[in-house]
Amino acid sequence: MKRITLVTGHYGSGKTEVSVNLSVDLKKEYDKVAILDLDIMNPYFRSRERQKMMEDLGIMVQFNSFGYDITEDLPALSAALKTPLENKEYMAVVDVGGDSDGAKVLNQFRKYFIQGDSELLVVINTNRPESDDLEGCLFHISTIQAETGLKVEGLINNTHMLSETTPKDIIDGYKMCKKIEELTGIPHRFSTCREDLIEDLKAANAEEGIDDMEIYPIKLYMRPSWLL
Repeated sequence: MKRITLVTGHYGSGKTEVSVNLSVDLKKEYDKVAILDLDIMNPYFRSRERQKMMEDLGIMVQFNSFGYDITEDLPALSAALKTPLENKEYMAVVDVGGDSDGAKVLNQFRKYFIQGDSELLVVINTNRPESDDLEGCLFHISTIQAETGLKVEGLINNTHMLSETTPKDIIDGYKMCKKIEELTGIPHRFSTCREDLIEDLKAANAEEGIDDMEIYPIKLYMRPSWLL
């Protein structure tokens, strides 16, 4: 991973879950890790909602200027957000708003997203209506790039149905990412999988003849128990 990883994806794609998992795993390897919650468009499942859990692990959590309040989502960003972007000692994960409008916030920080030090990744969930076909995925990627002036450098397959997720869901998402890769050259980086499904997914991959899927074990930090 680059020092700064920008994670975007449509609402409901699971980009925040991916962002939190990446931050927690980075903390196992690096002393200074930060997560920047720049999702000021979506009031649900924001990484700041797991602030205490991540801070207890030693992860810096940055978001708006008014502190933590899940009942209010004001588009006012804290100047402290710049700290992990400017300090080269930090590994930073940036949780970005879901669509091109949400990604606009990146423009005010663009000077920090230099080539070689940062990368923009798109989360694909083919069980969401906005990204359930090739046309929708390509449109999403193109609008993000047009709005931010940044090139998407990788695809994350996070196709799921919460507790109803099957290996087939993940494989279908992987196949979509490979189609996008063939058309755009943007590589599939990895496919997420709940830890309890990994062996089933490996078996399903063997049956499908898939031998190049990078599997990323994921925990469900963001889902309330009533949604599991």
